[in-house]
Formats: sequence, structure tokens, C-alpha cells
Amino acid sequence: VQLQASGGGLVQAGDSLRLSCTLSGGTLSSYAAGWFRQAPGKEREFVAATIWSGTRKSYADSVKGRFTVSKDNDKNTHYLQMTSLEPEDTAVYYCAASSHPYGLGPHQFDYWGQGTQVTVSS
Repeated sequence: VQLQASGGGLVQAGDSLRLSCTLSGGTLSSYAAGWFRQAPGKEREFVAATIWSGTRKSYADSVKGRFTVSKDNDKNTHYLQMTSLEPEDTAVYYCAASSHPYGLGPHQFDYWGQGTQVTVSS
């Protein structure tokens, strides 16, 4: 299983951005899917995740109400829609998949994409 993330970039505070992550070598409907991020000098942190069907989701407190995770199993792709971006959201964003289809816990993700940079200027 391989994951390819895309959609990062440089935006201004208050802007929106959508990240995409396409899974190959497997069927996304068999996996929970999520997003993590790592800011310079900090540890990687959980951002958001959704179960295999996309019907149950979990978010970090810092992004609740601003970010939305979703998945399109037909396209083998999951997304992170980010709105009202803040400079504190600047990080490398990693997509991930869990072979536990109902797994939303940060430690249950076993496949990782390569990361995409998101930079939010003030």
C-alpha cells in the first residue's frame, strides 16, 4: 500500500486549502484514513481521521470547526479541507491509512504518505 499526498502550498491567514491523498496497492474502503502534521521543532501530531465508511470522524481540538476530513472510496482518495487557516497550522502534513477499518486512534495508522508542506503567512 502506498499513499501520495498533494495540495499543500503557501497561503495567507484566513485562506482555505484542500489536501488530497490517493491510495494505491489496495482499496481505501478497507482502511480508516487520517491526517497528521509536524511543525518545525515539534513532534508529529494527530489532526483528523475517519473510519472506512467516512461516517465517523475524529479531530484534534486545535482544528475542530475549521478542518474537515472526508474520503471517496470510489476514487481511493481521502481529503482534508482546511478553512480559516492560521500561522500555527504551518507544518508538513502527512496522510495515513489504518488497516483497522474502525481505527481512529493515532497509534493505529500503519501506512504513511510522504508529506506535503502547508505554510500559512500572517
